[in-house]
Amino acid sequence: MCPILTAFATSPDRGQGLARDMRVRWALEELAVPHHVQLLSFAELKQPVHLARNPFGQIPTWQDGDQVLFESGAIVLHLAEQHAGLLPADPDARMRAIMWVFAALNTVEPPIVERSMAWVLERELPWYSQRLVMLDERVRMRLSQLSAWLGTVAWLDGDFSVGDLMMVSVLLRLKSSGLLDEYPKVAAYVGRATQRPAYQRAFAAQLQVFLQSTDAPSPKDD
Repeated sequence: MCPILTAFATSPDRGQGLARDMRVRWALEELAVPHHVQLLSFAELKQPVHLARNPFGQIPTWQDGDQVLFESGAIVLHLAEQHAGLLPADPDARMRAIMWVFAALNTVEPPIVERSMAWVLERELPWYSQRLVMLDERVRMRLSQLSAWLGTVAWLDGDFSVGDLMMVSVLLRLKSSGLLDEYPKVAAYVGRATQRPAYQRAFAAQLQVFLQSTDAPSPKDD
């Protein structure tokens, strides 16, 4: 049976490729893994069938036979372990690539998500502008550190790996903020990754879902 990836039937990111199933879609394209995408509505995410796959009622999930996984990082890392292409063969390099997956999710993503959620939930509140200054500085600190690490290299550690895939997926949440433009090395890094054919195929597939669900023109960044 073909493995099944669950994804939003109507993504809240308006087709910008920021939903977490995009990370898995990208990995699947990099690794050329055949799969089926099951689109779920917000109501279906809370139904018992889906809660049996993910008790938190979120996407993505990955089902391959009797194996069911949730959390995008766990799914992408599992795929990289099972299929050649996103993890180096050398054991030390392999662990460094996995290390960068955790760095993306645990060190770089939290301040970025906090900033984006503040915009969604607090931007009309009187203290938002002051809070945004603090949130932006936290994000800038991580971008500055990442820029220093990249230096003149193309990828985080040797060739493109699962660590780069996850890091760029996280950084893309900043693409409409203008913050990436302040760090040319990081912006160029994101640009290299998103020009990869596998990313382009994954993005086109997710965008098509949005367009079909809304009959809308191609969305532009805010």
